[in-house]
Amino acid sequence: MAPRAFERPATIAVPEDGPVLEGLHVPLPDGIGGAVIAPPHPLYGGSMESPVVTELAHACEHASLESLRFNWRGVGASQGEKTGDFEPAVSDYAASLDWVEDSCEGPIAACGYSFGAATAIRAVADRPRVRRLLLVAPPPVMLDASSFSGFGGRVDVIVGDRDEFAPLAELESALEAVPTASLEVVSETDHFFMYSLRELGVLARGFLARGG
Repeated sequence: MAPRAFERPATIAVPEDGPVLEGLHVPLPDGIGGAVIAPPHPLYGGSMESPVVTELAHACEHASLESLRFNWRGVGASQGEKTGDFEPAVSDYAASLDWVEDSCEGPIAACGYSFGAATAIRAVADRPRVRRLLLVAPPPVMLDASSFSGFGGRVDVIVGDRDEFAPLAELESALEAVPTASLEVVSETDHFFMYSLRELGVLARGFLARGG
C-alpha cells in the first residue's frame, strides 16, 4: 500500500441555515470511492477523535476510499448546540454525505460507531451512491428497522462480545430481518474496543475491500 495520506481540515455546511461542522478529510487521488464516518453520542464525549473512528478512517484509506469524519454540531469546533436527538444528527450526517458526493467519484460507504452507526442507517435513504453500511457497535434500541428495509446494499456490523450497550443477542435479533447483513464478533471486547482496535481495523478493512 502507498504511504498514508495526510488528513486535511474540512468545513461542512448543513443546509437550511444549519451549523457549519468541522471535519477531517483524507483525499486519495487514485481512490475508488468515498466514505463518511460518524462518531459516537455527542452528549457522552463522542467526537471524530475517537480511536474507533480514527481506526475506521485508516481502514477506508486501506480500501482506497477517501474518507470524511466529522464532529456533531456543538462538538469541537462545530457550530450549534449539542443534542442527542436523531433529527439534527441525521441532518449533520446527510450534509457530510453531500460533501463526500461532491468531492469524489464512485460508490460511498456510510460508516458509524455506536450512536453514529444508528444515525448512518437513518441517513442513507434515497442515496443511490451509498452501496454499503459499516456499523460498529450499533445499540439495538437505536436501530431503525424501516431504514434497514429501504436499504438494498450490504450491511456489515462489528460488535464486541462483552458490549453492554449493544448486547450480542439483541443485535443478532435486530439483524434477522436484514438479509444483506453480515455480523462479526470480536471476543473479549466491550463497547469501546480499547484493547481490540487492531482486530477492529482488520475486520473493517476486510469488509470495505469486498466492494459494493
